[in-house]
Amino acid sequence: MSKITFSKPGNFIYPVPAVLVSLKDKSGKMNILTIAWTGTICSDPPMAYISVRPERASYHMLKETGEFVINLPDEKMVRALDYCGVRSGARTDKWKDMRLTPEKSSTIEAPSIKEAPVSIECKVKQVIPLGSHDMFLAEVMAVNVDEKYIDEKGKFHMDKVGLVAYSHGDYLALGKKLGSFGYSVRKKKKGEKHAHS
Repeated sequence: MSKITFSKPGNFIYPVPAVLVSLKDKSGKMNILTIAWTGTICSDPPMAYISVRPERASYHMLKETGEFVINLPDEKMVRALDYCGVRSGARTDKWKDMRLTPEKSSTIEAPSIKEAPVSIECKVKQVIPLGSHDMFLAEVMAVNVDEKYIDEKGKFHMDKVGLVAYSHGDYLALGKKLGSFGYSVRKKKKGEKHAHS
């Protein structure tokens, strides 16, 4: 395998989560924006981040209230995922346009998206200006999931949700399981084959 230096330095860490962030300002106006610059940054306390351009319509809402919800969309929500990334909340009501339902969150004022299988309520702890984007570091206050993905033992089956990833301009379906955490060192059960073994 040979590699070449591709263009100028840039973000090439793909795939990444593609999420719908819901929020509202102090006057009660709500909006949704699509974010691909997001992720986990700490497990104890649980913390996540989103990075947002200051010129986005939702930016002032984030600064004003310090609250947002990261909604993980499934494959049925891909059109909304794209639409909420290319349309401005200053000019259109994305909730109405995409037939999405604002749902009361359990710990914060920002609404969740009812149709999303997973909604993660976040409270901003720090804002870091970085250049094109400001990073909003937030503590996870609550995680709400669609009960149809929880089995009788109380385990949540994220693999059955039909999550979506973003990779270099494209939305991709996630699906095929290749292994589970620790499988490379776990002793095999009789008759079990490990992926890539």
